[in-house]
Amino acid sequence: MSEQQPWYKQFWPWFLIILPLCAVVASFTTLKIALSNSDSLVAEDYYKEGKAINMDLSKVKYAKQLGMQWQLEQNNHELLFTQHGGPAYQAALKVEFYHPTIAEKDIKTTVTADANHVYRITLPDVLTGAWEVRLEGFDGKWRIHQRVELKDNVQLWLN
Repeated sequence: MSEQQPWYKQFWPWFLIILPLCAVVASFTTLKIALSNSDSLVAEDYYKEGKAINMDLSKVKYAKQLGMQWQLEQNNHELLFTQHGGPAYQAALKVEFYHPTIAEKDIKTTVTADANHVYRITLPDVLTGAWEVRLEGFDGKWRIHQRVELKDNVQLWLN
């Protein structure tokens, strides 16, 4: 009669231990990924942001009442904004580009017009794809907010 081996030298106990151990390792890996990659789209104070959106709508309505229209054109690494409607606007312009999913790509700047009343923004890269564009007067009385599909050498209307 053969002598029985200790449990740690047999196959089945190790097989039964490794299966739950793999699940534990996978769950810790998933937890680490979830903690290191937070979602930038979720607002911490959504109620205050919702109230601010309602205030923004009055600025958008005011821009429509004035008949503000702007032409957006992208030429290589330069964005050009030209006014075509509403009372002539000569002051600085707040321009914001929001990427729908990647907050690190967002652009916020204030620009002034050149002698031809064209507002220019020089970019390191050409912007392509879907973007939320927000134009606002420097005094903050009016705002134009529109979703656009940007391509190089294409003219878009913002109103």
